[in-house]
Amino acid sequence: MPNQGASTGEDWQAHVDRADARYRDGESRLSDNTDTDSRQRQLTRLGNASGAAGLALLMDGRPDEAAARLTRAAERYRESFADAPPGSWGRLIGAMKARILAGDREGAATDARWAVEAGAAEADSPIGRYAAALACLTLGADEHARIHADAIRTRDDFPRDVGDALAFIAARDAVGYTEAVAAVLESFERRDEYLEDIPVADTVLVLQALAANRGIAAELSSPLLPQ
Repeated sequence: MPNQGASTGEDWQAHVDRADARYRDGESRLSDNTDTDSRQRQLTRLGNASGAAGLALLMDGRPDEAAARLTRAAERYRESFADAPPGSWGRLIGAMKARILAGDREGAATDARWAVEAGAAEADSPIGRYAAALACLTLGADEHARIHADAIRTRDDFPRDVGDALAFIAARDAVGYTEAVAAVLESFERRDEYLEDIPVADTVLVLQALAANRGIAAELSSPLLPQ
C-alpha cells in the first residue's frame, strides 16, 4: 500500500499518477514534433516527468519501481542532448542524478563518461563544472572532482553549500561534508516550490549516495527525504 509522507502529509501515489499521466501525454505527442528543436524540448519534458515519478516512488518506499522511472528519465535526457543548444549541461546532470538514484552504478559511470566527453570539464558556466564534478565523483576521479568543486563553490552564481559538499566528498572529509549537506538540506526545507512539484531534496539524495560510496554519508532526517 502507498504510504503517506510522515510530516508533509503527501499522497505520493497521487504524485506518481500525475507524473505518469504527464509522461504518457507527452509521449503521445512526441511524433508531432517533427523539427529537432521541438523534439529535444519534448524529450526533456518527458525526462522531467519520469524523474518526478521516480522521486515520488522513492519517497513512497518503492525503490524498484522508482528505478524503472529514473532509468527512463536518464534515457530521455540522453536522447534529448544530441539536438539541445550548446551548454545544455542540465540534461547530463539530470541523467547522472537519475542513474545514481536508481542505484545503477554502471549506467551512472557510462553517463559520467559521456559528460566528460561532451566537454563539461572545460565549460565556462558553473552548471557545466557542476556536471564535471558529479561525473568525476561518479567515476572515482576524486582529485579532478575537487578541482571542479573548488571552481564553483566560491562563485556567486552557484549554491556554495552544494559546491562545498562536493569538495568535501572528494576530500573524504566527513565532518566538513556533514555540515555542508545539512546546509543543502536546510535550503530545500526553506523552499516553497520544487521541481515538478515533488517535495524531495533530490540533490541531497545524490550527495548522500556519492558520500556513502566513500563511507562518509551523514545521518539526516527530514520530511523531504525517504524515511
